Amino acid sequence: MKIIHRTIIALFAMLAISTAALAGDGTHKLVLQISDNDPQKMNTVLNVAANVARHYSGLGEEVDIKIVAFNAGLHMLRPDTSPVKDRMMSFGESMPNVEFHACNNTRTAMQKKSGKDVPLFDFAEVVPAGVVSIMELDADGYTVVRP
Repeated sequence: MKIIHRTIIALFAMLAISTAALAGDGTHKLVLQISDNDPQKMNTVLNVAANVARHYSGLGEEVDIKIVAFNAGLHMLRPDTSPVKDRMMSFGESMPNVEFHACNNTRTAMQKKSGKDVPLFDFAEVVPAGVVSIMELDADGYTVVRP
């Protein structure tokens, strides 16, 4: 009877472990922060995103990358002021697993200061607050990196 009992417990333990391993979808999650209007830092963020995407693609694994721009880093996502505009245009089209989040708090402040609309690339998703977005993504299991 003890053998049957131990076997049943072992089976339940194995089932629990395998269920836990399958609970996630196996996607690697990365958040990259850009908060400076610095072409070198912007290019570094884009390089990291491309390298990570290429790495996991080469392994046949999924990766979800979000680039969150706030403060002066929002210029990266502005077609009128982006110092990396040409790269952004091709990057947005060629990297479907990379999303760009634009801080609405920063955008609103820029609009108020300039007195005019602040355009963003069409592929940029406006989020209420960039830092809050990073915090929520971190809580959701994303690795946060500020290159």
